[in-house]
Amino acid sequence: MATISDVARHAGVSTATVSRALNGVSTVDPALVARVRASAEELGYQPNGLARNLRRQETAVLALIISDVENPFFTAIARGVEDVAQTAGFSVVLCNSDESAEKERRYIDVALQERVAGVVLSPTDEWAGVEMLLRRGTPVVAVDRPLQVGTGDQVLVDTRAAARAATAHLLAAGYQRVGCVTGPEGVRTADDRLAGYREGIGRRRRRERRAEYRASGGAAATRALLAEPEPPDALLVANSAMAIGVLETLRAEGLRLGRDVGVVAFDDVAWATLIDPPLTVVAQPAYEIGAEAARLLLARIADGSLPPTATTLEAHLIERGSSHRA
Repeated sequence: MATISDVARHAGVSTATVSRALNGVSTVDPALVARVRASAEELGYQPNGLARNLRRQETAVLALIISDVENPFFTAIARGVEDVAQTAGFSVVLCNSDESAEKERRYIDVALQERVAGVVLSPTDEWAGVEMLLRRGTPVVAVDRPLQVGTGDQVLVDTRAAARAATAHLLAAGYQRVGCVTGPEGVRTADDRLAGYREGIGRRRRRERRAEYRASGGAAATRALLAEPEPPDALLVANSAMAIGVLETLRAEGLRLGRDVGVVAFDDVAWATLIDPPLTVVAQPAYEIGAEAARLLLARIADGSLPPTATTLEAHLIERGSSHRA
């Protein structure tokens, strides 16, 4: 692997000049910067991001700020981030925002005070918290929920298309009154999954309820839908935490899963195959989201001049007994 000394010899300059040129120091002549960068590219030189952070008095620590540590989806993201970060010599500090913009900002303040090398964030909105990081030059990658276009790296899943496909699956399975239980208004994933449901349901009557992304929210939304004059005979549920409340409510009402009410829920949690019948799910690549976010963040730490990257992964439907009347 090429070293900074190799680049210096190839470009005919000192190692200090290479360092200044690659770190964007404004006093370096632009023609010289171009020559150094060309040499670095030709030799395949990769700056040591960890060493550079230490010289800037930053720590070899990444902050991971997620919405709900109890949600297995975010737990899997955290594992993906940690596995990649550990391999690169970084530690990860986990923070739980609880969908609170105020709590998120407090954690961002701490991350800035502690001079973390970078942040992986599931943002409560598209800008406010991220703006603080960008203003201070702290690399950030958003997961699960997008940023404003062009403001930073992000790793997302096309859950709108997945929700549309799941709704179509329930209709094709013979259910006539498909409803949707989704998260709070303004939360991008909740909005996207509701939009996908509406696209899938077409001109049929909509049966939809919003609630907190928790079991209690899923239960309350299901009770409200079942109290309608023509209650749903199938439900698309926006996450696995809500699905617990949905399933508990159906059982309390004496409704049989699949036969009386079909259910498809987002995220393939460990218990999905343990219930009877097993739960049909929209599986998201949560571990891959975290791993890819960590790779993008490490690349951004090593070279802050890289253009913003938006990566969109796909979810896929896993059909099981809960979405079939048999």
